[in-house]
Amino acid sequence: MDHILLVEDEQSLARGLQFNLEAEGYKVTHAADGQQALDLLQKNTYDLLILDIMLPYHDGFEIARFVRDQSRQIPILILTARQGIEDRLKGLRLGADDYLTKPFSLDELLLRVRRILERKKWYRESEMQVTRLGNVEIDFGRLKLIRPSGEEINLTALEAKALKYLLEHRGKVVSRQELLQKVWDLDPEVETRTVDIFIARLRKYVEANPAQPQWIQSVRGVGYLIPKENKKG
Repeated sequence: MDHILLVEDEQSLARGLQFNLEAEGYKVTHAADGQQALDLLQKNTYDLLILDIMLPYHDGFEIARFVRDQSRQIPILILTARQGIEDRLKGLRLGADDYLTKPFSLDELLLRVRRILERKKWYRESEMQVTRLGNVEIDFGRLKLIRPSGEEINLTALEAKALKYLLEHRGKVVSRQELLQKVWDLDPEVETRTVDIFIARLRKYVEANPAQPQWIQSVRGVGYLIPKENKKG
């Protein structure tokens, strides 16, 4: 049974979400504020974090930062009443996997939860494949990326799946819409900036100079490309 930590201070919404998530077969623990969420995260392990942004004591951005600073691979779904694109992008930059803007439909939330948890299981069910991109080793079986210095970086399942998809299509330009459809399992007409944020995160892991990417290249107006031929140097 997948265990979800739901962090939401609006009690009526939290009760409704918990009821419906449990009806879908998930175990749900509810935290009503940021401090309670941090306490629970330090004591327990969860399969998914559903995280509101506007919270007492510690906001959702602080909690997302804490989770990623701990190198945890728990996927994060952000719920936000803020309409501004910058707030959504900030959550993604801090390591969130997906977001929903309030008000949202219950069906959409349940669908996104199911897809996030399916992605979390993806790497366990796939072949334990280790590959290289330049001087970086990628272990998809363990969700690990090993840099030339020996530093190990934990990947989220979504980061790993996006990177694996690009590598499987090496030498081919992959559009943002294709990534949304094949990796996120989302309608390719939705906001594509989500993909750009994830690519920026991956570049920090694999590029010597993320501002001048050698391995995950942009093709203006189209998408992204990992070159087929290895480059020297």
